[in-house]
Amino acid sequence: MGLFQISSIIIFFASLGFGLFVYRNDPGSKLNRSWLYFSVSVGIWGLSLYGVTSAQNPSSALSWQYVLDGSALFIPVFYLYFISAMLSFKNRWVKIFPFIIALILSVLSLTPFFKTGMVMRFGFFWVEPGPLYFLFPTFFILCVLYSVFLLIREYVKQKGNGIIRSQIKYQTIAGIIGFSGGITNFLPQIFNIYPFGNYFISLYIFFVSYSILRYKLFNVKTVAAELFAGGVVILFLFNLLGSVTPEEWLINLLLFVLVLSFSILIVRGVFKEIANRERIQKLAKDLEKANDRLRELDQQKSEFVSIASHQLRSPLTAIKGYSSMLLEGSFGSVPEKARGAVNRVLKSSEHLVTLVEDLLNISRIEQGRMEYTFTATDLGKMAKDIMEALMPNAEKNKLKLSFTTDESGPYTVVADQEKLRQVVLNLIDNSIKYTPKGFVKVHVGRDAGRKTIVLSVADSGVGVTPELKDRLFEKFSRGDEKTKLHVNGTGLGLYVAREMLKAHKGNVWVESPGEGKGSTFFIELPSA
Repeated sequence: MGLFQISSIIIFFASLGFGLFVYRNDPGSKLNRSWLYFSVSVGIWGLSLYGVTSAQNPSSALSWQYVLDGSALFIPVFYLYFISAMLSFKNRWVKIFPFIIALILSVLSLTPFFKTGMVMRFGFFWVEPGPLYFLFPTFFILCVLYSVFLLIREYVKQKGNGIIRSQIKYQTIAGIIGFSGGITNFLPQIFNIYPFGNYFISLYIFFVSYSILRYKLFNVKTVAAELFAGGVVILFLFNLLGSVTPEEWLINLLLFVLVLSFSILIVRGVFKEIANRERIQKLAKDLEKANDRLRELDQQKSEFVSIASHQLRSPLTAIKGYSSMLLEGSFGSVPEKARGAVNRVLKSSEHLVTLVEDLLNISRIEQGRMEYTFTATDLGKMAKDIMEALMPNAEKNKLKLSFTTDESGPYTVVADQEKLRQVVLNLIDNSIKYTPKGFVKVHVGRDAGRKTIVLSVADSGVGVTPELKDRLFEKFSRGDEKTKLHVNGTGLGLYVAREMLKAHKGNVWVESPGEGKGSTFFIELPSA
């Protein structure tokens, strides 16, 4: 077997294999399908060229020549399809007209008008052209020139797109080299020159491979491994076909089968790894979309809560006000039997007003609409005033309520008085509610090292478990069944307190020895 025949076999395996690799990675792509058609036609041409040049008699060579001419006529047609798909060039006649001409010439190739027989040239059989044979190279060259023209025209248009221009550049170079080599197969018929172009077609495969790997001409993630494996297989195939003795054939055949098997395993492994990576990427994208949707729903929820709370606040305030006026006798005396019902209405409306206010605060915080008016405020005086206002509640529960300081006042902080008052009131009121017996101690002091004012509210109440400590300041978080002494709690107060203190550059936290052992809530704010 000569070098020419070996190069034909290499063209067959390289073209067909590479076309199938590309198509397998994305069968739905028009670009990949057109590349497969082109690769198959080149592969069949390479195989039939091997059959022609390896034939031992003219009749066998002529049979292979029919296949060779038919496949060769469609090479430039499918190449034009490929270039059109690559450039998104849409023209029906550009696809239909060359295909019809290729069919007509394929029929003519079976007649003496196209070839009169086979003759021996350069050590192998070659076609003897007929009177209309010139139509073959003319059609071939015109299709290739038009494809190159489309590439150059698009290259000029894509001035600002470096990747597309690079794809076009390397595809143009590859086309010129490959087809220039292929056209030399017409030379023996006309000028009696050796068809050296087969060797250039290998360079065509190299340039297309480079454009794919470097500039991502196709959506192929496994091409690098496939090209490497294919190159090694072709190298060992070349070694096998060059064998002379039976011993060499046997050894080289075993090596070829071994390399082929390992190459298949390598490519399959790479393909699975890439598939798993793409699946993870897809899941990540789906998760990102889901997160975006959740953020959108959360925003809609906050807007709904804000609107609903605004609509509820006015009637609830009216219910609370009129209930209070009824109990105070503003509309005359209320029968004792009705007084209990009105009192329950007042208590329920007070709870709902607190809930609505918490919901409004949450929606303002989440939407970034919470407004603060910062002024110098004495936290010690504020805490003492709140404690005195809540003293009746503590006495009702028979609790000892006390207030102390470390005598380093005044305890001035820069704060929104109404917001800070709401936070302190919430902490002291919670301690009173969740302490069945014992004491509630409020203390205000100064941390000289940290330059902060610290308020603590210690009680002998239900305490806080370690598990609850981590989520106590989250939305709608409340204690377990043993600590839910007040079922009407919303689980929003501590969350609102934490967010408000963040805006004050402060902090809030809780310490507790455990369930049933009391707890101490702390507020820390920068000293003014």
